[in-house]
Amino acid sequence: MSLQIYNTLTRTKEAFIPLTPGRVNIYVCGPTVYSHAHIGHAKSYISFDVVVRYLRYLGYQVKYVQNITDVGHLVGDAEEGEDKLQKKAREEQIDPMQVAQAYTWSYFDDMDALGVIRPDISPHATGHIIEQIEMIQTLIDKGVAYESNGSVYFDVYQHEGYGKLSGRKLEELESGARLEVNPEKRHPADFALWKKADPTHLMKWPSPWSVGFPGWHIECSAMSMKYLGETFDIHGGGLDNIFPHHECEIAQSEAATGKPFARYWMHNNTLTMNGEKMSKSLGNVLNVHDLLKQYSAHTVRYFMLSSHYRSRLDYSDEAIQAAEQGLSRLLSTVGKLQETLAGAAAVDGFTAPFEIDEFRERFEAAMNDDFNAPRAMAVLFDLSKAVNQYLSGSEPYDQTFLAALDDFFRRTAHGVLGIIPEKAATSGQTQLGNELIEQLIDLNLELRNELRKQKIWGLADMVRERLKAMGIVLEDRSDGTTGWSKA
Repeated sequence: MSLQIYNTLTRTKEAFIPLTPGRVNIYVCGPTVYSHAHIGHAKSYISFDVVVRYLRYLGYQVKYVQNITDVGHLVGDAEEGEDKLQKKAREEQIDPMQVAQAYTWSYFDDMDALGVIRPDISPHATGHIIEQIEMIQTLIDKGVAYESNGSVYFDVYQHEGYGKLSGRKLEELESGARLEVNPEKRHPADFALWKKADPTHLMKWPSPWSVGFPGWHIECSAMSMKYLGETFDIHGGGLDNIFPHHECEIAQSEAATGKPFARYWMHNNTLTMNGEKMSKSLGNVLNVHDLLKQYSAHTVRYFMLSSHYRSRLDYSDEAIQAAEQGLSRLLSTVGKLQETLAGAAAVDGFTAPFEIDEFRERFEAAMNDDFNAPRAMAVLFDLSKAVNQYLSGSEPYDQTFLAALDDFFRRTAHGVLGIIPEKAATSGQTQLGNELIEQLIDLNLELRNELRKQKIWGLADMVRERLKAMGIVLEDRSDGTTGWSKA
């Protein structure tokens, strides 16, 4: 079966046929860099990381563009109020670009730690103001956008296709408008392409209409078309981006060029925490770097891929611990395979106990079915069971067969899904072992601090001395033990 992708635009699975044979151009909406990446971001970007990895596995030359939103994304649905970065800058009393730089670095650090391959191009909205202004002027010249009091709006009634992605009708949008009436707009559903800045606004640029800043939607249209062309293959993002963001992208892009924008629209579903939506007000937002203090990157990836990208995934301690146990079984098999391979030799007249190609075909069939990672992982576990039976049986260990099995795991579990290290026999087990050791040391620190609070000095000192004998030096302060280091 050829690769099938669920296209949000048509609401059906379609055979994937790229515009240019052998090449795929893909754009994914990147983060708004005003805070650290949370585990909802991890689900989204791991999902699209696997999409890109699998396309390359199939032999496509992929150009992957993922933007950085560092201006224009307002706090709420209304097109009034503060930009998210500006709001954060005011809270911390620093320059907005300091906020953007700090959290951009933090985002890439977190994604690197998760094994997410960096995009080929990561354009910043602030670095493409000229392209956005040029596109806005094109829309004005074509009569689908208008200037009003220094701001520029897209006239949704001048574009016939508005609503085709989300399925929303203009009449419903008008009657159910939640936004306050804006006298600058011709219609309540019109959306901002450029906003005139008030004197206190920190991030602003000169334009033909006013000193101001671009709207959120225009940046993705301008940057995606700059690097991928007026029509490209795949546009991805979160389910919550369908409306208004992606709907507005399509409208303004196709109005500007008169051509189809993206041909396949992919949307990943949300991640919840213990059955609830993540929210700062609920205090249940879990950042990636905090999660990685508890679990390995491979465990996190395994957990995120245990649910199809279009399905909702609920995070809980129990769920990710179950993922850790499942991954441990797979790592154990691959580690044992690689250790056996290291000492194996070719066996004359060897007959393979099972066909590797059968598992390869099943793996590819799963991934070709709209990147069904959970089904693909099930294939790996079926293969793992067959490998264990082979390694524990009386069959001779043939080097060529073992190498083919190792290559299969490297190309699929490591190369496509990213759930195991390339050398599971050494680096994978060492990584899990090091993390367990660190967790045990941290547990001893917590225990010692509790002993000191209860003034059980003898036991507290014993914990310190025993750790010191093992080469672990504690960092004691008057308010407790704050950390440790190797002697």
